[in-house]
Amino acid sequence: MAQIIIGVAANERKDSGQEMGHMPISYNPSGYIKAVQLVGGLPIMIPIGDPNTVKTYVSMIDKLILAGGQNVAPEFYGEVELIEYADYNRERDAFELALVNEAIRQGKPILGVCRGMQLVNVALGGTIKQKIKGHWQTENFQLPVHPINIESDSVLEKIYGKKVSVNSFHRQAVKQVANQLKIVASSEDGIIEAVESSDPEIHFLGVQWHPDFMYSVRKEDLNIFRYAVHQL
Repeated sequence: MAQIIIGVAANERKDSGQEMGHMPISYNPSGYIKAVQLVGGLPIMIPIGDPNTVKTYVSMIDKLILAGGQNVAPEFYGEVELIEYADYNRERDAFELALVNEAIRQGKPILGVCRGMQLVNVALGGTIKQKIKGHWQTENFQLPVHPINIESDSVLEKIYGKKVSVNSFHRQAVKQVANQLKIVASSEDGIIEAVESSDPEIHFLGVQWHPDFMYSVRKEDLNIFRYAVHQL
């Protein structure tokens, strides 16, 4: 039986720091790769590039994962920049938006994590809160720091139950939810923590926390990847 091929959209840094000789790098955080491998998927990295290449990339994979990373530049959701932020990667935004649109066109399922959830919301016409407080933890990245409430009859309820604590590494959040999506989890301060598709033609699950940080210490977070690889 052939393995399910999971494309993981890559990030990049122009300067990788002193330990790596300040070279530019394209990379995936290893949590996405290891988790997909553990549940029997075959991960491949999709580097940022020309949006005209996304049709070929998407045709090569069975499903797509969009990882965390930089804030999405506000012009992509029709707003002006309201905060000082020096780490936008507009090339990544444009490429990943093209990936999302092509994956939807080809009927390929998408898992979006943190920025990935926000980006799919933008691709479908939603918007983002450019600045929120209290959702960037200083504790160990594998430590859940705040509870979320999960909607009944959602995929996430089957994985986590009605309430669970999650880690938190985001300074932005979904604001206006796209018409094709529905909210399936929220924090107690009203931040949208997960969405899924309400359109039968779109196969999408997005979570605001990082199961890629938690997959090795909590089975439910690994089960997010198991669901994405085998059921989404």
